[in-house]
Amino acid sequence: MTKKLIGKKLSRRSVLKGGAAIAASTAVTGFPTVWAQNIKDVTLVHTGMSYSTIADIARQASADLGFKVEMSVVDHPGLINRMVNDPNSIDIADMEIWQSKIAVPQGVTQGIEIGKIKNWGQLTPLYTEGKFAGKDVSRQGDSPIEFMYRDGKDAKAFAAGKTDWATFVPSVYNADTLGIRPDLTGRAVTTWADLLSSDFKGKTAIQNIPTNGIMDAMMALEAAGEMTYGDKGNPSQDEIAKTVAKLIELKKAGHFRALWNTFDESVNLMASGEVVIQSMWSPAVTAVRTQGVNCVYQPLKEGYRGWGNGLGIMSHVEGIKLDAAYEYLNWYNSGWVGGFIAKQGYYSANVETAKAALSENERGFFYEGKAATADITSPTGEKTNSAGEVRDGGSYEERFAQVAVWNNLMDEAEFLFAKWNEFNAA
Repeated sequence: MTKKLIGKKLSRRSVLKGGAAIAASTAVTGFPTVWAQNIKDVTLVHTGMSYSTIADIARQASADLGFKVEMSVVDHPGLINRMVNDPNSIDIADMEIWQSKIAVPQGVTQGIEIGKIKNWGQLTPLYTEGKFAGKDVSRQGDSPIEFMYRDGKDAKAFAAGKTDWATFVPSVYNADTLGIRPDLTGRAVTTWADLLSSDFKGKTAIQNIPTNGIMDAMMALEAAGEMTYGDKGNPSQDEIAKTVAKLIELKKAGHFRALWNTFDESVNLMASGEVVIQSMWSPAVTAVRTQGVNCVYQPLKEGYRGWGNGLGIMSHVEGIKLDAAYEYLNWYNSGWVGGFIAKQGYYSANVETAKAALSENERGFFYEGKAATADITSPTGEKTNSAGEVRDGGSYEERFAQVAVWNNLMDEAEFLFAKWNEFNAA
């Protein structure tokens, strides 16, 4: 996918049309006294999706930094629409990587000066180098490295290689797979193809976010030997049409119990036992487990669907508010957030500080593939795992070495949204 195509195919009109279809603290030091006196009057509005735009993070940041951080939660199309139509209502955009493909050409975010990011060298090379454990990561879909850099503060295109300016500061990311109820499946689940198996007819669900749902479907159809894709990260119109036709066929046959739209829907479907295998997000698995229900984020032989977020600074942010924005970005990867989101099942861009913010037991469980030596709890303190259990999928290294494709906004996004509407209406 060329960068020229991104700008050409994703017009403002088509993006908005498509969006509608998807419907460890850091001390503030080293500044002049006047800066310190005025900084308390700054309010930064951090806007993003519910899985990462969390009030607890805002409270901790406000306490540690001495100015106010507010969280504003939207869904995926809501963030796109806000960034394009009401950019001044956002200061920090908590974007999925693919959303930067809309924000940057529109000029609504500014390049981030890497020299001002204190811990840049510690941030995962998954983003900054396009490598993991010394090997190139999959380039199917929107791999972070392709959108990591810009040529300047006001650049409206992505740079081909490293520069002194970043599109965003890497933040949370994960390797997604299917959630299952092992007590109800009646057999082992080892492949994405199981999402489509007749064994689970009427007991399966897929996420109703076109850009994600289509990728889960492609992973499953390819694993089942029903289709082969040139690039699951950027399928052709023909591949999209055939994939959606297969989904419509399955839906009409009663295969899907539901197409879920929200986090809570996915939790309720799994906790109730209405569904035994489905598209799922890691915090939703955690939420099911806090109810005392055995839910597993199942590693599958074909690998994971990777995704990542980055914190971008909106173009209107300047002066003392811009200083505060850089302080916030530095704080975000300094440890506290990394420890908090680990308990959701997510990873921090600064693995070193995140691990330091966890207990030895938590560090071993979430990052090192070790059995828990005591109960593991969610960010809010509910038990999710018992002593002796190992994290689904193993260590950080094991999980991210097996990312097969990245969440993306494909060249044929508008066509996808139209076809996905047909799937919903079938």
